[in-house]
Amino acid sequence: MEKKTRKDYGAAGLLPLLIFLVLYVGCLAVFTIKGAKDPSSYMPRQVAILVALLFALIFFEPRAKFAKKMNIYLNNAGNAGVMNLSLIVMMAGGFSSAVAISGGQSSIVNLGTSLIPSQFLVPGIFLIAAIISLCIGTSTGTIVTMAPVTFSLVAAAHLNAGMAGAAVITGSYFGDGLSMIGGTTISAAAGVGARMRDKFLWQIKIAVPAAVITIIIYTLMSLNNSSASNIHAGSYNVITILPYLVVLILAVMGMDVVLVLALGTVMASAIGMALGKASLFACAKAIGNGMESMFWLAIFAMMVNGMVALMRHYGGIDWMVHVFTRHIKSKASCEALIGILSFCVTGAIVNNNISVLITSPIAKELGDQYQVDKKVLAGVISIFAVTASMVIPQDSAMMMALQLAGKSTNYLDLIRYMVYPVVLMGLTFIVNYINAKRSAA
Repeated sequence: MEKKTRKDYGAAGLLPLLIFLVLYVGCLAVFTIKGAKDPSSYMPRQVAILVALLFALIFFEPRAKFAKKMNIYLNNAGNAGVMNLSLIVMMAGGFSSAVAISGGQSSIVNLGTSLIPSQFLVPGIFLIAAIISLCIGTSTGTIVTMAPVTFSLVAAAHLNAGMAGAAVITGSYFGDGLSMIGGTTISAAAGVGARMRDKFLWQIKIAVPAAVITIIIYTLMSLNNSSASNIHAGSYNVITILPYLVVLILAVMGMDVVLVLALGTVMASAIGMALGKASLFACAKAIGNGMESMFWLAIFAMMVNGMVALMRHYGGIDWMVHVFTRHIKSKASCEALIGILSFCVTGAIVNNNISVLITSPIAKELGDQYQVDKKVLAGVISIFAVTASMVIPQDSAMMMALQLAGKSTNYLDLIRYMVYPVVLMGLTFIVNYINAKRSAA
């Protein structure tokens, strides 16, 4: 009879995750307090996860063969879901860069700015940021594009800096958690085994009403802004925006995302070359740079997935599920708890993509136990992850907004005008409660 070598470590099985959090979040907090220019660069996330991974491989089950533990890691780090995620996020980066070099990214900003009256620029900023983030799938790309424009408008049109800053931050995160080509959506859907199209269609029923309510509230607030003056928008070309629309429509229709991104990238490159914006090799270089910008997420996803598999093997995930299960009384409370977990992990890690990768396996375990629809799981994880990212002071979007705003606003002023995250979370709880009541009836 084969001797049983597996040991259930219980809570100790989560030590690799704790080590990662202590290294990454701890160093981030220390260097933020010290006033370092780029506090996240002192302990790179990939180094922190490597240390945690090595700890999981070396210090657990010391009598077991190292090769056996490596096989557990490798079989999960390189599974089909992770490989698919890696390919998609790299292609998404390439697509975004192809559209940018063809002029589509600046065109969509200038088009939106030219269509919106000056007194309604704040709700307009939110709307434009939301559309851009939905098209390009990243809050970072949106905030980099929109934040300088926003605070130029603040000075030129005499807008409320706190309200405008809050609008651009929250609008940038609208599409981050919703876009079919966004890392958050891809990671959440792949992590729980949901179809991205199903997750998108479920989440949009919450996100769009929340965005509409936010726009109405910002519009009502802007009615008092009688000092707003006219501004002049830059030039735009509607043709360069077409790849965004094609990708969005084809993805919603259910076409495989890999094919959608491939078509979108080819289309954007062709438009850029036809308009004389870039040569063939300039497009190729831009696509390559875009793919490289997503390498970290692909590699990190592999490392996290493998480490989570080791923690499951050591009994840590089962222990956490058991602890959470004690506080779950129904499907609705399961969804709420998963949302809270996603919010807390994002707040600690300060990166919604990473937090989704960590939260998804745990959420899948709980969701399977309480028969929560996979699209709901993926949607709840995304919603609460991006909500946390909107409000934490050390988030990159928040820090960029504060830096560009200068003395015109501060963190508390921005938080005061954060309408969208409050409405989004509120609607999510209401929808899940109503659905739970219908299921119980």
